[in-house]
Amino acid sequence: MREYSKTQGAMAIAAAVGVAAVLSGCVTGSAESTGKGNAMESYYEDGALSVEKVKQAYFEMFERFNYPVPDVLKTDEFWVCDFDQGDVLALGMGGIFWLNEKGEYKSTGAGQYNGAFKDDHFGYLMHEIYLLPGQTLPEHSHLGGPEGYAPKMEAWQVRYGDVRFYGEHKHGDEMEIGELPEDERPWGYGEDWFKSKYVTHRDSKKNIMYKLQDPEAWHGIIAGKDGAIITEGATYHNHVHFSKPGMEFKNTGAE
Repeated sequence: MREYSKTQGAMAIAAAVGVAAVLSGCVTGSAESTGKGNAMESYYEDGALSVEKVKQAYFEMFERFNYPVPDVLKTDEFWVCDFDQGDVLALGMGGIFWLNEKGEYKSTGAGQYNGAFKDDHFGYLMHEIYLLPGQTLPEHSHLGGPEGYAPKMEAWQVRYGDVRFYGEHKHGDEMEIGELPEDERPWGYGEDWFKSKYVTHRDSKKNIMYKLQDPEAWHGIIAGKDGAIITEGATYHNHVHFSKPGMEFKNTGAE
């Protein structure tokens, strides 16, 4: 399998080493381009992802961005994930669901609604995505799940830092992934399972929203050199599917 690029790896590790050295007692030094070595090892204990150490790296990023940290981010509502790949600096994310609500109109809130849509279902979501420098949210899609809800539709606003969004379709200012220098292409590009063809850049300065290109479209996100904080608005989230076989929305456990 094609590893993520040396440039992406070095970028992620350089930033993470500094964070880990201050907050996790990591000894700085050289690390392999695969994301292993001292920087990577500081985030794993006996083969299992250390959630608290990864969270510390995100908190340091929040401080650099002057991002307000409410009390809820100091609870388990703030989660981190390495997608069971054991390489969190390359493939991972943090996040919090401010809201992920579903129901029937007649039963929500005070339960007093008796209008024309009372028996219809609704679902909506508010989400914050956190990505460390160079970190990738890997290619995935949102299918309609077993509860009867349609595919998740979503849009993103980059509030701090910058990212590249990549996906299957062109519907705006995207360019072909193949036009990027090889060391800037998304992790997995060129593999048989990789579906995305286009990529575009967004940052907090221009503050241009980016929307999902099509229902059930494959897509992913790569953070820039400073990391990124992204606000997501979406319909109800009930199912996620990754293009890479064996990848799951969970953390690596102890071997």
